[in-house]
Amino acid sequence: MINILTTIVPIFVIIILGWASHRRGFIPKDFIVPANKLVFYMAIPAMVFNAVAKASLKAHFDLIVLALTLCAVVVGYAVAWGLGILNGMRGGKLGTYIQSGFHGNLGYIGLAVAYYYLGNEGFVKTSILLGFMMILQNLLAVSALTVNSDNQSGKRGWTVVLRKIAGNPVIASAMVGMVFSLAEIPVPLIVGRSLDILSGLALPMALLIIGGSISFDLIRDKLRPVLATMGIKLVLLPGLGYALYCIFGIPSQDFLPGLILLASPAATISYVMAREMGGDPDFAVASISASTLLSSVTFTIWLTLAG
Repeated sequence: MINILTTIVPIFVIIILGWASHRRGFIPKDFIVPANKLVFYMAIPAMVFNAVAKASLKAHFDLIVLALTLCAVVVGYAVAWGLGILNGMRGGKLGTYIQSGFHGNLGYIGLAVAYYYLGNEGFVKTSILLGFMMILQNLLAVSALTVNSDNQSGKRGWTVVLRKIAGNPVIASAMVGMVFSLAEIPVPLIVGRSLDILSGLALPMALLIIGGSISFDLIRDKLRPVLATMGIKLVLLPGLGYALYCIFGIPSQDFLPGLILLASPAATISYVMAREMGGDPDFAVASISASTLLSSVTFTIWLTLAG
């Protein structure tokens, strides 16, 4: 329990510090967008590639864990769609509701928890799973937003998503790292140390950015539907994954990377996708904010349950 608290509490202290810094004007709104690009396109890809490339893929890749984790994501996607319809959601609001229920913040929150709780070996396993999960999440998210878009530009989402997946730096860095690992290509010392320095920027900056993006006003305005999506994202998805891992007899040290990714709160990119594809950006921000804050509790519960 001490290990869990010493992992979760510092992460969310930095997130709250980011929120307070934004409120005080230390992190202005105009800074968040370019800072997010810096983290997303440079720092996190450097961290993921460096970890995966130097590891043994044969020792860290688990096909069964990957399959069970992806299965949980698909079920969460279907449940979110069904509940959205039952709750009277239509059009772009439904698309954003669905996305908020299954699309997790893997690159920022998921990797941070995995890195500080599991150490380097667990971080490598998490990074490998992350590449495949990001591809599936993006495909499912765009399908929901495309079908339910409020504007015609959103209907062309498939072309957009294929380009985004192909150019996603986190996915690309994980895949290239796997190639280096399988081919046993050594990373030159100068390159490795440069990546180490850049990697040091990734998690602290990502957590501060998330904190600076939190909106309590939107949480209050959209609390009822947001609670439903949080139930799917923070309870159903990790709960289903945990049940599947136990049914198939997967040891906790092997399934914890998948459980952490499934338990991650709503993805920050949900806002960008909702804005660009005819969704509901305000609902996306409310869901991201609320699920991020509540995940400090649910992460603690799931990690404690997993032992």
